[in-house]
Amino acid sequence: MQKYDILIIGSGLGGLICASILSKNGYNVCVLEKNHQIGGSIQNFSRDGVVFDTGAHYVGGLDEGQNLYQYFKYLGLNDKLNVKKLDINAFDIISFGDDKKDYPFAMGYENFKNQLEQYFPEEREALNNYIDKFIEISNVFPLYKLKLPNSSFMESEYFKISTNSFLNKLTKNIRLRNVLAGTNLLYAGETDKTPLYIHSLINNSYIESAYRFVGGSSQMAELLSDTIKQNGGTIIKNSEVQEFLFKDKTITAVKLANGEEVYADNFISNIHPARTFEMMPKDKLRKVYRNRICELENTISVFTLYITLKENSFNYLNQNIYYYKQNNVWTASTYDKAEWPESYMLLTQASDVNNKYANGITVMAYMKYNELKKWENTTVEKRGSDYKEFKQKKADELLNLIEEKFPDIRKHIKSVYTSTPLTYRDYIATKDGSLYGILRDCNEPIKSIILPKTNVPNLYLTGQNVNLHGVLGVTIGAVLTCAEFIGMDNLITKIKSVQ
Repeated sequence: MQKYDILIIGSGLGGLICASILSKNGYNVCVLEKNHQIGGSIQNFSRDGVVFDTGAHYVGGLDEGQNLYQYFKYLGLNDKLNVKKLDINAFDIISFGDDKKDYPFAMGYENFKNQLEQYFPEEREALNNYIDKFIEISNVFPLYKLKLPNSSFMESEYFKISTNSFLNKLTKNIRLRNVLAGTNLLYAGETDKTPLYIHSLINNSYIESAYRFVGGSSQMAELLSDTIKQNGGTIIKNSEVQEFLFKDKTITAVKLANGEEVYADNFISNIHPARTFEMMPKDKLRKVYRNRICELENTISVFTLYITLKENSFNYLNQNIYYYKQNNVWTASTYDKAEWPESYMLLTQASDVNNKYANGITVMAYMKYNELKKWENTTVEKRGSDYKEFKQKKADELLNLIEEKFPDIRKHIKSVYTSTPLTYRDYIATKDGSLYGILRDCNEPIKSIILPKTNVPNLYLTGQNVNLHGVLGVTIGAVLTCAEFIGMDNLITKIKSVQ
């Protein structure tokens, strides 16, 4: 009987990084993936020859000497990744329907302030204070700076301050507040809930440096997979875990959908904690712990357009566009169905073939899971004609909003494909198709903190619900998980020592 040191459930970025680190450090690891393709939110798919990302649309902190650069150097990724640096002076553009100006987010602290000061000449002090707060917060979170963590950072005031309240105190200029919070879709921000540290850590990494994957983010999955296999690890696809098998209080194996049992000494789940706990008897977890995790609110989902373009028709945009109908970016949980969509994020795919013209566009707009309740018990490709009609209607409505900024967009389109919260639920295994898993709430900061170690002695968690979402957040979360086996001092020393 084959038995592994560590069995990892789910081949999303967190699971693959854990497998890479642990196999590198001598553990016999196995990764189980329910789908035929590994990668979770970093996988790609192709339509009409155009490669689209499912989740990791751009990444920050990849310049030499920056945090993700060093983590990726340890993982052996840096020299092999095919990435393109976004526009240094405008990697993100924030736009509003009631304003003809495009507000740029620039790379580098001084450049960021200087670019926005052109639009807000009276707000230099506010912009200085904004960036100073970013630096202050990033220094509080140890692993963000590759320093050893201590328990005191979890007591930080930045867990308890909302992003919106901070911005309201920062400046009286409502437009500037909305510009600074304009990349809201990166963290599904909610007005009175999203903690300041979420906004700061995510935006700070992009302001340091912002890159787009050329040819898709699945290259990360492929490179990590190669490393895992070279280190003697195993990855098994088309293997859906349905149940944890126990002996007394510890897990001995998992049972797959085909009835097969896979044994290990320790288990790491890269899927949503609530989904993880549903696969075990209720008496194996403390009731208070289970209830706390399973009752946590999740972030909203999205409706996405994947547009293929006519050849040499639409210019490649080396930045991401965030567009809002009104001067209000806080619409994640409050949008009116009758007014949908109220905002979107738009980006063009990066390709090796043509740097002048784009071959594809991805557009994302918030969508609540309850809009899909009618079809929640259906499966992929079997949802019926009314589901297709729903998607077509929503695609047309979103294209209508896109036309406000790109009036001739429809004449460039070759074909349009769509995904809904149900797509995310079924392919990525997030609860209710949630974009970023568990919603962090500054009003109950400790409640939404998910630690790698669970109440089950040999079960650990990783992924976007541990630490933070996004490529950097998930990477740090995987380091936290692996430190349970290797030791934090030892692991951080190894990561920092790679030259």
